[in-house]
Amino acid sequence: MNYAGFSPKQRTVLTWWIPGSRYAGYDAIICDGAVRSGKTMAMGLGFFLWAMTCFDGQRFGVCGKTIASLRRNVLAEILPRLEGLGATWTEKRTENLVTVTFRGRRNRFYIFGGRDESSASLIQGITFAGVLLDEVALMPRSFVEQACARCSVAGSRLWFNCNPEGPGHWFYKNWILEAGKRKCLRLHFTMEDNPSLTPRIRERYQRLYTGVFYRRFILGLWVQAEGRVYDFFGPELVGKVPPGPFSQWYISCDYGTVNPTSMGLWGLYQGIWYRVKEFYFDSRAERRQMTDEEYANALKTLAGDRTITAVIADPSAASFIEVLRRHGWRVVKADNDVLSGIRLTSDCLKSRRVVICEGCTDCLREMDAYVWDLSDGNRDRVRKEHDHAMDDMRYFVATVLGKKDRGFVACSVERKR
Repeated sequence: MNYAGFSPKQRTVLTWWIPGSRYAGYDAIICDGAVRSGKTMAMGLGFFLWAMTCFDGQRFGVCGKTIASLRRNVLAEILPRLEGLGATWTEKRTENLVTVTFRGRRNRFYIFGGRDESSASLIQGITFAGVLLDEVALMPRSFVEQACARCSVAGSRLWFNCNPEGPGHWFYKNWILEAGKRKCLRLHFTMEDNPSLTPRIRERYQRLYTGVFYRRFILGLWVQAEGRVYDFFGPELVGKVPPGPFSQWYISCDYGTVNPTSMGLWGLYQGIWYRVKEFYFDSRAERRQMTDEEYANALKTLAGDRTITAVIADPSAASFIEVLRRHGWRVVKADNDVLSGIRLTSDCLKSRRVVICEGCTDCLREMDAYVWDLSDGNRDRVRKEHDHAMDDMRYFVATVLGKKDRGFVACSVERKR
């Protein structure tokens, strides 16, 4: 990416710790706000420059949701820029350790993934001179608090960045709202704070999101989810089955015994995925249950004489998956990260990379009834009603299109010897 200098907020992130700065007395910094607003790059570069300017022979923590995402989003961006400033670095991947040498100083940076509550144990016992927590709102509180507790070296500081979640999120309540009491500098970023984005690119991002995701990712607000999940979806987005020929086929499946089972047949035509047919069975409404064999036969009927690349299946449906495999189907367990799946599905529906066709009546019915559950103000979750076709659609998008999207942007850090 070609960075066109730094915005005022980015310059603040790079220099807030320098003696004589109006913010030099702060113990921590938080950068939150919109996606693609330049906060991650500025914070990563600022963190490493601060560490290499103020310390020698110390250890630091660099934390992300996963080590892979941290390498991709932070290290792959920052380390080459440090090298351009005259720094050298080496990486020991087996130890998750990066050692940086700059202007006669040498420090070690340990990489951690804060995926779940058990991750807190990985960081215990080590002493840091500072820690960077990238996408801190996605990490469990126990991990973040453990990382902060490790910073006991004189002059240590805490560096946080994230995109917003709901207003009940613990980080928002304990850190954002309490920033003044914690001697923490909070900077709220928008896309206008990233000089490398052209107006056309900003406009494109604004078209990608809607509803709560627009308010969070474009406006950078910590707002509550509300109303319909796919609140932008209307009759104008419903399509007709194209004439073909289709170049690829998938079937997605949300499996239920007492709850409904939903299957969608997806075909690729001229770069667009169409949900051309579906199967939906509600055992409560029908007053009988179907067996796994009966569901496997229904799937076969849905496929017809088409060549199905794979069945994207509910990962919890172990018995049904086994039956499908015995019938010779290639089965892939679906990516079941609900919120990221909903975000990607919203993007694909709005941009018409995915189209629901007229005959998919149960999927279209659930589109109107699929809503956020507002009973728990501390969490973002959907109401577990009218969500079966929604789940099978999300499984397909997250597993098939999501994999392609992640592969497009993935990169790795070259190992120095």
